[in-house]
Amino acid sequence: MSKILLVEDDELVLEAVADTLETNNYVVEKVRDGQEAADRLKLYSYDLAILDIGLPKMSGFDVCRNYRSTGGITPILMLTGKGDIEDRVTGLDMGADDYLPKPFHMRELLARVKSLLRRPRELTGDVLNVRDVTLNPATGKATRDGVEIDLLAKELALLEFLMRHKDQIFSVDDLLDKVWHSESDSSEDAVRQCVTRVRKKMDVDGKPSIITTVKGMGYKVDSSL
Repeated sequence: MSKILLVEDDELVLEAVADTLETNNYVVEKVRDGQEAADRLKLYSYDLAILDIGLPKMSGFDVCRNYRSTGGITPILMLTGKGDIEDRVTGLDMGADDYLPKPFHMRELLARVKSLLRRPRELTGDVLNVRDVTLNPATGKATRDGVEIDLLAKELALLEFLMRHKDQIFSVDDLLDKVWHSESDSSEDAVRQCVTRVRKKMDVDGKPSIITTVKGMGYKVDSSL
């Protein structure tokens, strides 16, 4: 199931596009400003990003340019609110893979999405390895000592975040902000329960846990154990 980052500040357009994508079995993360979009692209793995150009805090152009400058390879579809050819050319020059001018028909949007998702992603070493744990964000597969572990979506998201930031300590509040965002199930207890589930599934007798508790501070994935 493909995971799409949808970035649009117009609430009506955001919800309409999200509903269409979710009805077609895509997982959608909705974002309303450019800065949060840039942060999420930096921290998480997506199969596709849909970016509006005119966004608060950071334009879609800047989000795209900054992401590509750091080696990001996720396909990007830009939504343009103007008919000006310059917007389209600028978006492509910044690294966008395709553009779609507003207003657009949802069938055309879906066709563009499907086309971009069919393009093969380059192999760029995005597989995460810490000690004897391997996580492939693109496939959602995690293994320990070569044994595949069945993790739920939120468990995968938590493990991916901590592995991407190995040896850094994150408080429960940090994890709520970075992994849970503003979801309805977000609470300190939800974080602790998720950590417990990941440990239960992945820990091996006689070996240190993949997630270390730092008393009074939070959690981390320790690469030195």
